[in-house]
Amino acid sequence: MSVQSAAADVDVDLRQLFASLARNWLRIVVVVLSVTGLAFAFASLATRHYKAETQVEIAPRESVYTRPASNNNDTDKPILDEQGVATQVQIISSNEILKQVAQKLGLEKLPEFDDALDMSPLSRALVLVGLKSDPMEIPPEERVLKKMHEKLNVYGVEKTRIIAIEFSSEDPKLAAAIPDAIAAAYIAGQGAAKLESNNAAADFLAPEIADLSKQVKDAEAKVAAYRSQSDLLMGGNNSVLATQQLSELSSELSKVRANRAAAEATADGVRRALQTGGSLDAVPEVLSSDLIQRLRERQVELRSNIADLSTTLLGNHPRIRALKSQLADLDAQIRSEAQKIMKGLLMQAETAKARENQLVADVNTLKAASAQAGEQQVDLDALQRDATAKRQQLELYLANYREAASRQDRNYLPVDARIASKASVPSEAYFPKVGPIVGAAFAASLLIMAIVTLLRELFSGRAMRPATGSRFERIDEVAMPHVAQASDMVAMPVVRQEPAVLRDPVLRPEMGNRPAAAEAKPYATMPAMAEAPDMVAMAEAAAAKQTAVEPEPVRSTLGEIDVEKAAEKLIASGAARAIFVSPEGDEAAASAVLVAREVADAGLRVLLLDLTASGAASRPMLDSGLFPGITNLLASEAQFSDVIHADLYSDCHVIPVGTADPVRAMRAADRLPIIMQSLTTAYDLVVVECGPADAQGISRLTGDATEVFLSMLESDDDVTQAAVKLIESGYPDLTLVTPLGHEPPGNPVPGRRTAA
Repeated sequence: MSVQSAAADVDVDLRQLFASLARNWLRIVVVVLSVTGLAFAFASLATRHYKAETQVEIAPRESVYTRPASNNNDTDKPILDEQGVATQVQIISSNEILKQVAQKLGLEKLPEFDDALDMSPLSRALVLVGLKSDPMEIPPEERVLKKMHEKLNVYGVEKTRIIAIEFSSEDPKLAAAIPDAIAAAYIAGQGAAKLESNNAAADFLAPEIADLSKQVKDAEAKVAAYRSQSDLLMGGNNSVLATQQLSELSSELSKVRANRAAAEATADGVRRALQTGGSLDAVPEVLSSDLIQRLRERQVELRSNIADLSTTLLGNHPRIRALKSQLADLDAQIRSEAQKIMKGLLMQAETAKARENQLVADVNTLKAASAQAGEQQVDLDALQRDATAKRQQLELYLANYREAASRQDRNYLPVDARIASKASVPSEAYFPKVGPIVGAAFAASLLIMAIVTLLRELFSGRAMRPATGSRFERIDEVAMPHVAQASDMVAMPVVRQEPAVLRDPVLRPEMGNRPAAAEAKPYATMPAMAEAPDMVAMAEAAAAKQTAVEPEPVRSTLGEIDVEKAAEKLIASGAARAIFVSPEGDEAAASAVLVAREVADAGLRVLLLDLTASGAASRPMLDSGLFPGITNLLASEAQFSDVIHADLYSDCHVIPVGTADPVRAMRAADRLPIIMQSLTTAYDLVVVECGPADAQGISRLTGDATEVFLSMLESDDDVTQAAVKLIESGYPDLTLVTPLGHEPPGNPVPGRRTAA
């Protein structure tokens, strides 16, 4: 098994994937035909159900000749809105109407509507064992209503005032009769509700009219009595007499004041003309006097004579002097007459003033009377309004009562609904439809079988092919050393053969510069047969199983497991920490690396912590030993995000040894338990490679859910003694693991350098 993610190494071979449909065509056809046959049998043997529909129109049925006068203005308004239609839908499907229909048609006697009438033996057995509810526990009426609700569908047709009533039944005649009966029961119920409302209105209006008649009579009597007591006489324009007189006197007072002002102004003008010797011709009253006009004419005649005589006579001539004397007398007479006119105007002004004073007194008197009449008029108006309101209400009640009484006597109450379309007996069942059911079963089964076949081919791996550009390095198999005969085991030296995973340049790049002599070293001489009887017995048994053609390699017998088994054990146990001890040194550190990669490829979040002195575990994963690591973290030179890096060959994360001073880092070794606790919180599994450590050295790293592994390449004394010491030191569940036989990883994932 490769430690590199399979998704990065393979692609889906679409040709191979869809070719599986052709290879498994027989299975697909058999399943599809079986499912289609079952669907055909079900559709053929299922009980036929028939459906019928009745339509009810919500429309006014009142004639224009019988419509109440108060509703004539509401003819253009819609009868019901969407909410109103929805309300009628609920009324039609109510239990009250369904009960009436069930009783009328005797549905409680039909097994279709009552499960208790014809129970099969299987249903009775299920009821007895408690797997099905007993229908006898429910009243028969409720059983029938439940079935009717299941078969009934009432809905309002969109954008219309039509309500559709659908009903399904095993009997086509019953499927048509029930919706018609429901519609008839609905219309009858609406008529009964209208009749009940009309009767209630008539019963209410009769006593109300009697009470209102008495109240109207009393209110009008109060109006007449108050008017007689307050002496509120009505004048013209429907106003109180005092108010009307006040208005007339006010108009006369205005005229008198205007006349007085005009007389005084004229008298003042005449006085100023007389005092200043001015001309009196500008005063209209002087000019309108006949005497002054005759004097003016005589004055003009004298002046004309004087002018004529002056042409022949001198100014002192007696005749001229006589004419001038007459002219002076005429001027005096005109002024005297003007003074009389002035005195007349003054007298007229005095008379107007006296009349004004009298009118003012009369107006004040009428003002008081009008104010009192106004207060009394307010009370009178209140009484009149009360009487008028009661009379109007009485007239309205009388009209409504006559309408209700006439409809009650003639029993004429049209319902705002009618049956627009009655249900017809269906000739074809709506369920089951053999063609659609069989076609759907065929298509669905064919699709499901195709999907199942493709998924099986995909998950089996047969439809996978190596991804373009992927490269797997060839791994040479190295045979294990042949186990010698028991007689030769005492003195024969054994040469340690390095496993393939450690010889691979990807995992062990640092070994490329080693000399050939350093890559193999002799094992210690095996113990004598007397000191290791078990080994002798195992060697004899292995020698007995050898064939004459080719010897088989033999693994050690200390009970170690391989990398895959170790990874499976960690995943199954849910361990949070895995501590690896390598008594043989850096070469055995490959076990921790491979196990960490295996667990990471299984989908868990895994981190490998390298605590070896040389970085033997982390250097193959990062291809470098220059990254900051655990020593930098202990020396407080870096944070967690700086020391966690991504493995180049898997999804595992790595904390290398680091570049800080090891002495300074070991001074803070007490922080290791805290660091381990933080890492186990962030990761599903923390793998720690400790190198050739003892039980005391790994005590700081253990905790809850910890597994301890001992990594080995060969079963020599060093490994055996290290295992015994760990078991005696409190780790009895120690597990031995070897990297032998495991495939090396593939190419590195490009761009992967850090996990932060």
